Order: sequence, then C-alpha cells, then structure tokens
Amino acid sequence: MKFRYLGNSGLKISEITYGNWLTHGSQVENDIATQCVEAAIDNGITTFDTADVYANTAAESVLGEALKGERRQSVEIFTKVFGPTGPKGHNDVGLSRKHIMESIDGSLGRLQTDYVDLYQAHRFDYETPLEETFQAFADVVRAGKALYIGVSEWTADQLTAGAALAKELNIQLISNQPQYSALYRVIEAEVVPASKKLGISQIVWSPIAQGVLTGKYKPGAPIPEGSRANDDKGGAQMISRWMQDDILTRVQGLAPIASELKLTSAQLAVAWVLQNENVASAIIGASRPEQVKENVVASDVQIPAELMKQIDDVLGNAVVSDPALTLESSPKTREA
Repeated sequence: MKFRYLGNSGLKISEITYGNWLTHGSQVENDIATQCVEAAIDNGITTFDTADVYANTAAESVLGEALKGERRQSVEIFTKVFGPTGPKGHNDVGLSRKHIMESIDGSLGRLQTDYVDLYQAHRFDYETPLEETFQAFADVVRAGKALYIGVSEWTADQLTAGAALAKELNIQLISNQPQYSALYRVIEAEVVPASKKLGISQIVWSPIAQGVLTGKYKPGAPIPEGSRANDDKGGAQMISRWMQDDILTRVQGLAPIASELKLTSAQLAVAWVLQNENVASAIIGASRPEQVKENVVASDVQIPAELMKQIDDVLGNAVVSDPALTLESSPKTREA
C-alpha cells in the first residue's frame, strides 16, 4: 500500500480508503463487516471513511466496533455531517452550528474514539451562512474533536469561499470528496484546478461507477441477481444512467486493457482515478473480504500514457464531464 499527503497538510492517508456507505449496518451482516475491516487493515489500508447518515448512524457504530482495539495512531478515521439522522427534527440536518456541534459528539460516541482525523461537510448548505459553518468547524478542531476539515461534492466556487474562511480562522480545509471515475469526470474542468491552487485533495467515491466498471453488467444480458443494479436501497437509481447497451459495450472494451496490465477491470478502474495527482485516495466498499484484497492491488499501479488514451478512446461519448452537475449534488433547501 502506498500513501499520499491529504491536501496541503502533513497527514498521510492510504491510496485506498475503506468506505462503508451502503454496506455496514444495512446490506452486510456485522460479522462480515468486521471481517472486511480486518481484511482492509491486513492489506495495508489505514484510512476509513463513514458518515452519520449512513444506515441512519448504524454504519458508524459498526465501524467503531470493528476498529476497537486497533492502535488509534495507526488509522485515520473520517466521518461527515449534513444529512438527517434519528427522529429527523427541524434542526437535525444541514451545517448549522447546532447540528454540527451535536453531530460530532454523536459520531465520536458511535465510533468509540476521542477524535476523528477528518470531519467533512457532506454537502453544501445553502441555508446556513458559510461563516457560521466554518466557525463551528473551527471550534470542533480547537476542542480536539477533529484534526482537519473536509467537504464533499462542493463546487470550485464553494471550495474557494470555504478555504478563505478556513484560512481566516486558522484551520485547514484539506479535502473534497466527489464522485469520480473513468465514466464520471465532472470534477476535472473546474474543481480539480481550483483544488490544486487551494491545497485541497480529492478523496473520490464510486471509482468503479457503482460496479459498472467491473464489467459484470453485459449488454443485452439480464442484470445479475443480488447486484446493486437490482437493489433500490443499494444504489439502483444511481446505476441506471449507465445501464444502456451502448455504454455497457464500451465498458466491455476495457477488459483487454486491464489484461495487458495484468489487472481485473475493477482494479483498472481504481488505478485510473489514482493517476490523477490531485486524488489522494480512492474509496472502495466491500461486501466480502475478498473484494478488499482485490481492490488494494490498484495502489501504486502506473498506467502508461498510451493506455490512458486507449481508455479515453474506448469510453468515448459514454463519459460524463459536465462540471455543472456538481451543483445538483447539494439540495437547495434543508428539508429534514
């Protein structure tokens, strides 16, 4: 496993991050989840990403239990705040001071730790003054409950405004967590250039495009039983954009490139996002320990320039790259 600095900080994280969205506390039994976490640690992963909203707080609890007994200094634990949890009251959502201060304490209790390495704004909050949000984040950092601050799915302008406030408050905004894959490249035109100037890294989610880039979905063939494309709770709605025969045919064309590199299609997909120097880590999920072992192979893979071009040529117009799509990630109103 290789490690990269997260943004303009001294914090190193593993190139592969273990994430538990859609798995812990919902799709995967707790004992299997623990085995997956153990497999991650055994294979060099030190960075773990979760959120209070995942499985309505259960994902944090499962991760906390799975990491119990590990040397705290040897792992990096990331979580997020924004979405509603619990009874979903009128203040149980967003990035208000009240919600942030209450949420961090809840997360720390469930994760069984005194602090998180990175506390992330899960989305941008259009209804709370940015100054209020960052003052609360600064107080969380100064209280020792988080070491660094990050965000998720923010636009270039939002990152620029947030970084300016963080600097005024003498805290570090060091990361953004966007969706990014060989099929979904909306961050490349604006978010990545702005992030480079600001000293912000990307921790990317869905590098395998919700499983589509594994090649398991074949054009003209039935959707495999038990796959996410068949599971509304497991992300079927997100996968639907890729479930077109012309796109799936293009994805099948990546297999020879993966084979040339002695990789699986999934490993190629994860390695592809890591070719971007602004990406500090790729988040992978797992429902079986074997999936963890497979995906860590992508760390430190170098894809030659000619093969990177071949990937572009194979995927062609299947690639989504409109930077305006980042704006659609954050709700305009804070409905609990």
